[in-house]
Amino acid sequence: MIDSRLAPYALLLLRVSLGVMFIAHAWLKIAVFTVPGFAGFLGQAGFPAFLAWPVVLAELIGGVALLLGLYARAVSVAMLPVLLGALMVHAGNGWVFNAPNGGWEYPAFLVVGALVQALAGDGALALRATPVPVSRPALAAAT
Repeated sequence: MIDSRLAPYALLLLRVSLGVMFIAHAWLKIAVFTVPGFAGFLGQAGFPAFLAWPVVLAELIGGVALLLGLYARAVSVAMLPVLLGALMVHAGNGWVFNAPNGGWEYPAFLVVGALVQALAGDGALALRATPVPVSRPALAAAT
């Protein structure tokens, strides 16, 4: 059963934590690894190095959008390719994230978190809710 009074705040907490995580990872790639260093890592992992800037910008812009509640459901879906890419990078390292080179546990959890956000809603205090089309059966039941 869903507590309709508190569910929007649970989604707010999920949205803010995902946003902070994306911003932190973008900052890590900029300030610690450097974008050229991240590009080299992508190349070693079998991905095109030119994806470095798009990934960093997606994490930064997507993270800010999630923090502010700007179309959070849509942003969560848009961030899935980045999260699935991270999952692919870590898939061969084993389950636990503290394994050498990081396991796939944490990226998999983030994929699930983004899917939950996309499916359940934008949450409380969202500045711009994601428009969701209403199905015809729902319209018929409402009339």
